[in-house]
Amino acid sequence: MSRLPDLEAWAAFAKVVERGSFAQAAEDLGVSKTTVSKMITRLEERMRASLLHRTTRKLSLTETGRLSLERAQRILADGAAIEADILEEAAVPRGTVRMACATGLGVQALSPVLPEFLHLYPDVIVDLNLSEDEIDIVSEGYDLVIRIGESPDSTMRASRLFSFRRPLVGAPHLIERIGVPDHPADLAKYPTIVATNVSWGRTWEFTSQDGESVSTTVNGVYRVNHAAAVVDASVAGIGLALVPEFFMWQQLRDGQLTELLTGWSAPLVSVYMMTPPGRARPARVRVLMEFLRDHFAGQAWAVGIEC
Repeated sequence: MSRLPDLEAWAAFAKVVERGSFAQAAEDLGVSKTTVSKMITRLEERMRASLLHRTTRKLSLTETGRLSLERAQRILADGAAIEADILEEAAVPRGTVRMACATGLGVQALSPVLPEFLHLYPDVIVDLNLSEDEIDIVSEGYDLVIRIGESPDSTMRASRLFSFRRPLVGAPHLIERIGVPDHPADLAKYPTIVATNVSWGRTWEFTSQDGESVSTTVNGVYRVNHAAAVVDASVAGIGLALVPEFFMWQQLRDGQLTELLTGWSAPLVSVYMMTPPGRARPARVRVLMEFLRDHFAGQAWAVGIEC
């Protein structure tokens, strides 16, 4: 296998010719004059040809050096341009953010606020994919993934966005008809609505204020794979349901649903912002993450916002 080209030395060669001396080139490059001299010598030994005529008074190009100069200058210019673009990308919010989020969370909580972000940052484009599929952030080229629950991939950078409650709720007219459960174990006797697309599904876990834990399996008179449909059925009085609060806080506020078993709570569920491994996030990603933190910090149903 051929060795990689000595791009550093070619760039140094172009800088020496531009400045007309090893000392001034070294000053521009932030290295010693000896280091620059060694890079040029290394390059000439590799090429088996001289690139510069050196005298005590001046430098001049050999024929090989003259033929090589234009391409060496391009190497120097292209390298500087790449670094400038990356530094600008890291500092200025501009460009496309490829983003993915679970469908329910995205439709209910995320997509309604993104237009405000786009008004604030007109040079940023958001490419949002709403999907229930497991996303491979790196191989699929995503900048930001909003994920419910922690990612099993510890190589990703994870930042908790917020956590949410899952209250047990029921429609007032249903509760009036069937009564109120006194204990989570009673739920097996009540009509329930089951979300089939989540890990808690038919097994509902609760912890009391005294620390008692109970796990109850419910049958479900209605089973559906989207929380919005669970909320609709709950309001219609089909059964009791365990629902993420961000899906039905308005129905709770308006009295269409009533929270039950308030002395018990289901475990909180966390939502994470996942980004690819690496130390620096581009400005367009940083400002979007900051915007989302600020927005969800103002939501009454969002628990444990991290700054």
